[in-house]
Amino acid sequence: MKSFILKFIIFTLILIFQGCSTKTISDIDYNKYNKLSNNLDYNKIYDNLLTQYRDWRGVKYKYGGYSKSGIDCSAFVQRTFKEQLFIDIPRTTTLQKKLGKEVELDKLATGDLIFFKTGFKTNHVGIYLKNGKFMHVSTKKGVIISRLNNPYYSKHLWKIKRVLY
Repeated sequence: MKSFILKFIIFTLILIFQGCSTKTISDIDYNKYNKLSNNLDYNKIYDNLLTQYRDWRGVKYKYGGYSKSGIDCSAFVQRTFKEQLFIDIPRTTTLQKKLGKEVELDKLATGDLIFFKTGFKTNHVGIYLKNGKFMHVSTKKGVIISRLNNPYYSKHLWKIKRVLY
């Protein structure tokens, strides 16, 4: 009887914790998603990204933040993908940089994730829009659109990952 109770408790805990787990890009049902990805409408993606930007423009930076009272760069990227592109991605830059496939600077497309090495252990992430512009959360100005050719960002550009394909 004790063995049965122990197995029941372990089984119940597994179900509970799996229910709390976050779905990542690798968990997406690509058969369902392929309806979009086989025919990516970059104009629609761009419009959705701009909608998110307009709604969040100027929201201040807050490390670990996840709301309009303050948000950090990876949370903004996660929320944008969820709310505008209907894709669940991880919460941190450490996990976000593992997504998709790496692309070269000259192959940038709307919706690509752009990563910057801003310190020894510090990363920053934004979402490419088009025409050399990307949106992100600046520590000084909050949610903004910046240019990739800005000397600071061009100097710290680290990698580009394509999640939408």
